[in-house]
Amino acid sequence: MPRPAHGPPATSQGRCPSVIPGAGAARAVGAVAARLWRQHLEPRMPQALECSEGCWAWMVLLASVVTQGLTLGFPTCIGIFFAELQREFQAGNSETSWFPSILTAMLHAGGPLCSILVGRFGCRATVMLGGVLASLGMVAGSSCRTLGQLYLTAGFITGLGMCFSFQSSITVLGLYFTRWRVLANALASAGVSLGIMLWPLLSRYLLEDLGWRGSFLIFGGVLLHCCVCGAILRPVPARVTPETRDGLPPPSRRPARGCPAACGRAIQRHLAFDVLRHNVGYRVYTLGVAWMIMGFPLPHVFLVPYAIWHGVDEHRAALLISIIGFSNIFLRPMAGLVAGRRDFASHRKYLFSLAALLNGLTNLACAASADFRVLVAYCLVYSVSMSGIGALLFQVLMDIVPMDRFSSALGLFTVLESISILISPPLAGLLLDTTSNFSYVFYMSSFFLISAALFMGGSFWALGKMERQGPQAEVQGAVTEAAPEQGLTMEDTDGPKKRLRVEIMYVTSV
Repeated sequence: MPRPAHGPPATSQGRCPSVIPGAGAARAVGAVAARLWRQHLEPRMPQALECSEGCWAWMVLLASVVTQGLTLGFPTCIGIFFAELQREFQAGNSETSWFPSILTAMLHAGGPLCSILVGRFGCRATVMLGGVLASLGMVAGSSCRTLGQLYLTAGFITGLGMCFSFQSSITVLGLYFTRWRVLANALASAGVSLGIMLWPLLSRYLLEDLGWRGSFLIFGGVLLHCCVCGAILRPVPARVTPETRDGLPPPSRRPARGCPAACGRAIQRHLAFDVLRHNVGYRVYTLGVAWMIMGFPLPHVFLVPYAIWHGVDEHRAALLISIIGFSNIFLRPMAGLVAGRRDFASHRKYLFSLAALLNGLTNLACAASADFRVLVAYCLVYSVSMSGIGALLFQVLMDIVPMDRFSSALGLFTVLESISILISPPLAGLLLDTTSNFSYVFYMSSFFLISAALFMGGSFWALGKMERQGPQAEVQGAVTEAAPEQGLTMEDTDGPKKRLRVEIMYVTSV
């Protein structure tokens, strides 16, 4: 038999028939199916950008509200269990303070790891994973026999899980909202206020009936609702996702030269040390906020023990934290809407410094008197400054850092912030053990807040003055250099007109 020619013979249309019987028909059916998918089925998928502000986007917003209430609002209830944990483990204030500090620090420090998981598995899976970790940590913490075990379970594991849930719920809002993104973020932040209001009341009720171990077990079941909220977050189609990832450079296709090179790229991608080195405004803001956080979380931890120590009933003492949360339900969205206005764009950093200053001054009033009526007034004024800080904290960062580096700048910002959160409560507890006076804790909080506010406000004013003087000096230098080159002298009759023309061209080109 003659050997067949190499390759299949060409047909009359100039195309090669398939070597496998029926493969051509299969390809044709596949092409028709792909065409039908593109024309009819794919447009019905939940497009986060094309169908923004749709019905499902508001369901996602509701899920984000609940998630933030379950996670960010939770650390405020730890003060309810503070005295009980001290009696259970026979520990001092400093040792017991490590538990809420580790929990809150992990709630912020896991940001870079959360962004990696979101990029790899999406927001839905990351939120659900966070809910499982937070629940397991609290369930395991209910059976702890030492404070070290409590640090690891209810502190580290629960805090990391809460970080995964709340940061992913914030990220997904940027995918589902475009026109109403500022309003969505402001409404989502109201979930934090709901959590601050409800968690202390639930904690006081459970502590009386079940003790702290039974309360932590119930908390583990409550935190599983983060998984329900995560299931609502429909994944964004793959062809839309790259358009929404501003500031995340595409991964390099060049082969890695080793583990150090891969670690270096990961650090540069998620921790903006180069921005910290070259951007003076970012350096001032990051250092100022890190110093401010040394005092900001202390009232959340020590307000209830401070009130009980001065003879306030335990139920009324727990109500103080709920007053702060209830006030923030209305104040935080209003502050977010005001902060989002373009009229305040150039003044947001000064408003943030003013809010920090007011927060520090109110802590001085709290230290002056422990009467319940004074404490209620303190909580109301504290809520105003707290809502301003919460609304402006990341908005000022967006104003300072270019958006193409915002994600990595935010990662470094949260890591440094978490270090301050980790140090602050144990340091205050050590001060309390040394002095046996809760007033010194609020004096310490006021010192950090007021000094940070003055540092940031003065530094931003000085930087703004330098920026205003810089263009004027450059304009004068350009006119001086341009005049000899164009032969302009004081005797020229057209000299003033020519010098005016050179100056205008320089300003408009900048």
